[in-house]
This record gives sequence, C-alpha cells and structure tokens, in this order.
Amino acid sequence: MQSESPLPIQLKKARKAKNLTQQELGIRVGLDPGNASARMNQYESGKHSPDYKMLKKMASELGVPVPYLFCDDALLGEIILALSKVSDEEKIRVLESLQKK
Repeated sequence: MQSESPLPIQLKKARKAKNLTQQELGIRVGLDPGNASARMNQYESGKHSPDYKMLKKMASELGVPVPYLFCDDALLGEIILALSKVSDEEKIRVLESLQKK
C-alpha cells in the first residue's frame, strides 16, 4: 500500500509524455521563468504540493484530468486518461456497462 501521494510520479509521467522540460511546463502554467524549473522539481520530488488552482493549470497544459495526477494504480490511470478524451455519451455507456457487472 502506497502511503505517499502519487502526484509526483504522475506529474512527471504526464510532463514527459508531452516532451516538456520542468522549465517549459512551469513557464506555461505562469511561473516566473527564473524559478519555474525549481518549483516544478519540488512538485515532482514531492517536497511541495501545488494548490488546486495550480493543479488545474498543470493538468490542462498536460492534457490530463486532475484525478489522473492522483491515481496510484497505473491501469486505472490509463482508464481515467482514456475516458477523459471521449464524449459524455460514451462515458455514460461505459458507466452503464460497468454498473451491470
């Protein structure tokens, strides 16, 4: 059982999937260029956690839903990511299918 937040791991994974450096992501979410890399490093190392407003900005920039950043199950994380990209109608069909089981 993982006791620490999965945020640092998921954040780094999503950033790398977008081929962004810590500096680039930090600047894109509005951090000062002079400390963007250091701040993102603190988030990815788990030393500090961003507030929800910053989480929303990072998730949006990375093209992932906020819950993905907190998912400590790799398969569930991929499911969350895939579901975030389909229509609401498709999400409803998936939900109904799962609820029948």
